[in-house]
Amino acid sequence: MKRKAKGGRSNQQKTRLGIPDLEHAKAAVLDSLRSPESQRSYRRSIEDFVFWYCSEPRLSFNKTVVTRYRIHLEDQLLAPGTINVRLAAVRRLAYEAADTGLLSPELAAGIRRVKGSKKLGMKLGNWLTVDEARTLWQLPDAFMLKGKRDRAILAVLLGCGLRRGELIDLTFDHLQRREDHWAIVDLIGKAGHVRTVPVPDWVKRAIDDWVNAAAIRQGKLFRCVCRRGTVWGTEITEKVVWHVVKEYAGKLGVTKLAPHDLRRSCARLCHSAGGELEQIQFLLGHVSVQTTEKYLGCKQRLREAVNDQIGIEPGA
Repeated sequence: MKRKAKGGRSNQQKTRLGIPDLEHAKAAVLDSLRSPESQRSYRRSIEDFVFWYCSEPRLSFNKTVVTRYRIHLEDQLLAPGTINVRLAAVRRLAYEAADTGLLSPELAAGIRRVKGSKKLGMKLGNWLTVDEARTLWQLPDAFMLKGKRDRAILAVLLGCGLRRGELIDLTFDHLQRREDHWAIVDLIGKAGHVRTVPVPDWVKRAIDDWVNAAAIRQGKLFRCVCRRGTVWGTEITEKVVWHVVKEYAGKLGVTKLAPHDLRRSCARLCHSAGGELEQIQFLLGHVSVQTTEKYLGCKQRLREAVNDQIGIEPGA
């Protein structure tokens, strides 16, 4: 006789999950995430896995099957970082399925032990020089409405180091004066972390040129511009930001430039101008200083360390 759990549900967990079970577990995963960016990433990763998992009969949702999925991703020549993000979503899916009684804890534990893809070396990324960055944000036509918007978008990405998801969520309420300086206040970033981002005067002027020409005074800062040169809608998507960067990167002659590369460039330019590592970390909203070091393309130097000669050593 099967034992019954509270509410009359059977305690006997499944080994093979169907579409309804997977959708239920996916909903539980997404509900547990606070950041909209994380929700988008996990939703896509889980949906990709579910499509693969249900494309042919599976004996069970277990460690062996998830390992085969990792091999499937590697065969697609995806980057190790991308593979590991997708595996993290699958592990979270297994955890929530076990927590809601859909999957046995033993199978979920096995899935969580699936090793990720090894990272060989470090992704280099793209960084713009000072001249390239200055030229890029001034490429859009300052006499056209779309050009004014695109200038403001590129200025915010390069001057404030925002993620594209953060940029599209900017509202007029975010822009405030603090300590006699313009700032983006209470910006909710990755993993729900809240930070305040200083806004340089030249970035603020680019924003003002756009919003004044567009005659918008509230809501989202950035809107779509139709071919007739008029504003429509109440927001833009991340894809719009992507196309803006691609369009002007092509005119600049820089290939494979992504919006996140402008964030990296902002970090490196701040560092080259004498910015402190800690302040750059605050600007970007990184929890770990090691992440900031990766954005700078550098790491802590122990030989000839920065604190070897600071003026207080004997004989100074």
